[in-house]
Amino acid sequence: MLTLLLLFSLVGVGCHHPTVPPTADAHYSPADSVQVERLLADTTLLSPLDFARCLKGRPYVSFTLETGDPERLVVNLRELDCATLVETSLALAWTRRRRETAFTDYCRSLRRLRYFDGRTDGYLSRLHYLSFWMKEQTGRGTVAEVVLPAALTQPLNVRLNYMSTHPQAYAALRAHPEWVDSIAALERRYSGRVGRFIPKHHLGKSRRELGAIHDGDVIAIVTSKAGLDYSHQGLALWGADGRLHMLHASSDRKRVIEDERTLQDYLNRIPHTLGIRVFRLTDR
Repeated sequence: MLTLLLLFSLVGVGCHHPTVPPTADAHYSPADSVQVERLLADTTLLSPLDFARCLKGRPYVSFTLETGDPERLVVNLRELDCATLVETSLALAWTRRRRETAFTDYCRSLRRLRYFDGRTDGYLSRLHYLSFWMKEQTGRGTVAEVVLPAALTQPLNVRLNYMSTHPQAYAALRAHPEWVDSIAALERRYSGRVGRFIPKHHLGKSRRELGAIHDGDVIAIVTSKAGLDYSHQGLALWGADGRLHMLHASSDRKRVIEDERTLQDYLNRIPHTLGIRVFRLTDR
């Protein structure tokens, strides 16, 4: 799961290069394009959570973005991991908010969410840590961090180095060791004090106390693992029990699920998890 999360690369809203068609380098099946347009045609689907619920039961499959050189825009709704589920749901909702319905529109959204400046320009153009994504996306106004009372949060510092110190875990870095220094430079750039997080002992509080968190918000799970920032992600979901849950691609259940466990129960089962940060897709 940790490696998968590093391969996730939601990025900000850069300007799409006008001479490159949105699907020019896309890697997808006909079934993917048909399903994207079917989902976008359903006007009852509005939020990231609405779209994510349409993907429940899809198998959990890792490394679906790794199609080799050159880097291509991968569209795959048939197989998902925790990262691609979240970015797929966000891209669909973002496209819907712009009242667009074509597969090319979706590809444009996905590219802007996955790459620096919305451009596919090799492996290094993909944001490989959630810390990269958070900084880029909030800076571009695509998402906003959900702010909770200071009494419920504490400062978060991260020191990123996992990819550069474990290049053997990444096929692209094994094939191109000359890229490791560039990855390390990015890791240094995005390390340090990055904001505040909600410790997991507060996550059992009621919806009244945690009401700033809405259904469909992005949940990023903070980890204490050396060299990493976040170990998993999903979408917030308030349960009938009045407690916070998560819709996510589960590596242990091997599929996309609405987790019956509360988010606090889920985190308490994993010793290295510290808490969460929360982000919301904006209307921009």
